[in-house]
Amino acid sequence: MTIAALLIAALLQIDPAADGRSPLQILIDRAQPGDRVEIQPGTYDGDLIVDKPIVLAGIGRPLLRGSGRDSVIRVRADGVVVEGFDIDGRGLGDLGRDTSAIHVAARGVTIRDCRIRGSLFGIYLREADDATIDGNEIVGIPDRPAGEIGSGIHIWNSQRFVATGNTIARTRDGFYIQSSSHGRVIRNRASDLRYGLHYMNSDDNVFEDNVFERGAAGAALMFSKRLQFRRNQFVRNRGFASVGLLLKACEDVVAEDNLIADNARGIFLEGSYRNRFTRNVVALSDMALVIYDSSGGNTFTGNLFVGNLTPLSLSGRRTDTVFDRNYWSDHRAPDLDDDGVADRPYRLSSVFDHLRGNLTAADLFSQSVAALALSMAEQTFPVLDAVPVLDQHPLARPPAVPDVPIRRDADPESRAARAIAPVMLIAGAILLGRGARSPAGRAP
Repeated sequence: MTIAALLIAALLQIDPAADGRSPLQILIDRAQPGDRVEIQPGTYDGDLIVDKPIVLAGIGRPLLRGSGRDSVIRVRADGVVVEGFDIDGRGLGDLGRDTSAIHVAARGVTIRDCRIRGSLFGIYLREADDATIDGNEIVGIPDRPAGEIGSGIHIWNSQRFVATGNTIARTRDGFYIQSSSHGRVIRNRASDLRYGLHYMNSDDNVFEDNVFERGAAGAALMFSKRLQFRRNQFVRNRGFASVGLLLKACEDVVAEDNLIADNARGIFLEGSYRNRFTRNVVALSDMALVIYDSSGGNTFTGNLFVGNLTPLSLSGRRTDTVFDRNYWSDHRAPDLDDDGVADRPYRLSSVFDHLRGNLTAADLFSQSVAALALSMAEQTFPVLDAVPVLDQHPLARPPAVPDVPIRRDADPESRAARAIAPVMLIAGAILLGRGARSPAGRAP
């Protein structure tokens, strides 16, 4: 047996119960800055503090089990790397103390290839600028109410962060990002939680190729500016008032080539200005759009709206939102000159949709004779049309479907979700012929 093996064997005899510290702490204490400390396979109980710039590497996926008194690993030195561990929080800890599998309060830290279970928070960045979180798998505490657990990845007051290739499930929120700007969130997946992305007071961040699914909201964004969303999926967010992508008091957001499908509400705008939506697919939702008249200067161009029960719920009597050259699967106007644009504008709003926007119970009658009668009445008596909203140049044919890549590690259900876009085009063709899943005609 080598000296290192003997040392590990001796360390395992130490009882961490007295102070909650892991027997591995002595290895960290003896390391010099810049050292690589390798932990061999095994199960190690207790908590660790990394207070010097080292690489802490698990070999063969050693399991770290927290004491429940504090975070399993606390990083308190700049430039630390933690990689290759399984971490079990044992369902213990204190939300008030931000108990986490890995809690970081230092700069330039990298956390990668860790598998986390049973921790209140998964990875917590607190004033931890320039952090990298890559390739981790985080599963929360089964059967614990959302109010009693934390987020998978929690980022607070940490600038220039990068989160790539992480998988998060059954936590309160997938990502919680507050007061943290100039970051990148790329190729992550968050599912079966409250919000896939819960976000506030954070500017100039980029989100690309992520999946946010099966939550109360795919993404809830608040009080933020200049965000960029490209090729993300906000899918299957169902429940009372659920939404795919919500913007509240957000400005100058760019959303391009995203898939927003099978949500109770597709896109929700309140108090938000100058946001631009281009080439997104909004499909199979009860309401494609919910827009409050407190929003202004928003534009929708080149998007596909397919198979939604209603295109727009407008809260208020007017909106200056610009709709131009979008495809609407329930628009029946011809294209006689074959220029790709329908010969009549498409009207998003109707009296019934106005009632729907102000009376949730109206959803129960969306396919009823009463809804049909209201629709016919507004065409016969235009005075009823209180809130006309038009796409002046609706596309007669759907444009190319955005290229939303399939992650190789996605499970079959996720792969099915990612294949939904081509199916929606087929559904759109059926809708044009049958008028299914759409209210009575909207020709102006």
